This record gives sequence, structure tokens and C-alpha cells, in this order.
Amino acid sequence: MPQKSHRNTMKIVRNTLHSIATAAALTIAAMAAPSQAQSNVLNLYSARHYSTDEALYANFTKATGITINRIEAGEDALLQRLKAEGANSPADVFLTVDAGRLWVAEQDGIFAPIQSSVLADRIPDTYRLASGTWFGFSSRARVIVVDRSVVKDGELSSYEDLANPKWKGQICTRSGSHVYMLSLLSSIIEHNGAEKAEAWAKGVVANLARQPKGGDTDQLKAVAAGECSIALSNTYYIARLLKSDKPDDRAIMQKLRVVWPNSAGRGVHMNVSGGGVVKTAPNRANAIKFLEYLASDEAQGYFANGNNEWPVVKTATIKNEALDTLGKFKADPINMIALGKNQRLAQEIVNRVGWK
Repeated sequence: MPQKSHRNTMKIVRNTLHSIATAAALTIAAMAAPSQAQSNVLNLYSARHYSTDEALYANFTKATGITINRIEAGEDALLQRLKAEGANSPADVFLTVDAGRLWVAEQDGIFAPIQSSVLADRIPDTYRLASGTWFGFSSRARVIVVDRSVVKDGELSSYEDLANPKWKGQICTRSGSHVYMLSLLSSIIEHNGAEKAEAWAKGVVANLARQPKGGDTDQLKAVAAGECSIALSNTYYIARLLKSDKPDDRAIMQKLRVVWPNSAGRGVHMNVSGGGVVKTAPNRANAIKFLEYLASDEAQGYFANGNNEWPVVKTATIKNEALDTLGKFKADPINMIALGKNQRLAQEIVNRVGWK
């Protein structure tokens, strides 16, 4: 082979090898790019819809550089979506309200247990699972609200009192099958046993002023309108009316009085807003960072104020005049696990007694 021809051939080979190497490098870079981008991402499925949460998410991103991609929907819809997506779900964290729903998510295999000394130290045992599957980040109480012109102060002091025949035709509630009612009944099962809990539920149904309908705010309005004289409500619904810009909303609360049930005994029934790391989370480390951030004093303020709730971390404080107006109370120390494990039995009781 002539020398010139040989040199040309070698040049072609070198150029070809260079092109192959360059193409390979570009391919590797292209494959690595999505992975690198994902390292700064958190995919959040949230059943919370509060404007103050925007600051919560923005501050997390500012502190960590992790961008939050958020999907918001109702609790049941998100649970169904997570189950349908299965191993292909992009979700890293699932946030929802009520320990009952957290329990359902755990039973459905949505959450993965995690180890975090931050969460173990800051979240009380009462508001988390020992396995590290899910954690409560804010709390609310389910109280009795009465017409102050009908029910005398001290005349009604416990959940058990609601089954007293003296209140026949005077109680309004939402559906007995709603998770808030099931969680309350679950706590009564835990404290008093299934037999007494069923007798209680039967007594409450006998005392209803109407068929259950609407949400907690509807019950408060019904009491103020004289349709009934007693109702059950989560405290954040009460706080919303107290803080409302609408005079009609504030006028409702002027007619009502809040009763903190079982203050002389176990204390008022509590529940939580919380969440956990999704089992198939593609960004698990970021998910843990996010949950740990929610346990910070700063985040606890945003997290709780967003829905007029109380922080679960003892060192955290919030400024909420509406909650302050409700006063101090004794909280039932029951572990949130009971609200989940008794839920099926609670539903069976509700069905048997006709609490529609």
C-alpha cells in the first residue's frame, strides 16, 4: 500500500473512532442528564389545599435547592391513583388528613418505613408509627358545639353524654361513614370496648334531629339556625368561621359554645394531618429531607396555620387568634394507630345502627 494511501486510511480510522467516542459520550451524557435533574426534584401527592402551604414549599426549595412537583386532589382520589400507578408511580411523598386515611394508605402498601432520628426525636410517639411508616405533622380536635341558648354550661361534658335520651331530636352530624366520624368512633371503641361503643352509636342515632348530611360547617350552621342544638365539629372549621371576613360567619359563632369533651377524663379526641414516603419513591432521599423539614419549627408554623391546626412538635409555636380564642384543653393521649385499626369495626357498627 502506498504511503500516502496508508496515511489517508489511518486518518479515516482515527476520525471514525473519534466520532464513535464522541457519540458515546453524548449518549452517556444524555442518559445522565435526566438522572441529575431528578436529584433536585420531589414529587408530592397532597390532599392539602391551603394557600399558606405555598410558603412552606417555597422555603423548602430555598433551603435545599429541591424543586417540588405537586399533584393535589382529594384523599380517596390520590389513594386510588397511587394504587393504579403501582411500581411506576412518580410519587415520592403522600400527604393526607386523618389518621384513618393514613392507616388505609399503610395497609394498602403505599408507604415505606424510614429511619430518621430527626423525626423520631421531634414527632411525639402518639402521632407516628414506631415503624417509621407515617408521621403526623399537625393536629386537630373534634369537639362538641352547642346552642348556648339551649344547652346550659356544664350540662353536656362528654362524648358519652351525646347518647343520653334527654338530647333526643337535638343532634346534627355528618355521615357516620365519614372518616372523621369513624375515627371518633374508633377512639371510643379503644377506650370503652366495642359493645359500649355500639350502644353509644345507637343512642346518638336515636337522638338525631335529621338524617346526617353535609360537612362540619353545615352542622355548625344548622345549630345556629335552630335546626338542632348540638353538633360535632373539627376545631379548624370553627376557627375558619371565627376568622372569616363575612359578618354572617362570625354571627354563627356568636350563637354557639364550644365544649371540650371528656376534660375530666381521657381528654378530647385528637386527629392528625400527616404523610410518609411512598414505597416506590424515585427520590427517596429528597422525600426524607422533606418530611424532616415538615418537623422543623418554621415548617410547623406554616403547616399548622394553613388549616388552623396545632403543631405536633413541642418547641414549635404558632400565632392564631382564632385557636387562642378556643382556649386550652386536655388532649386524649391515645396513639393514632387505634384510629386506623378500629376503623373497620367502626364502619360495621355504623352500618348496624343505621348511622347513614
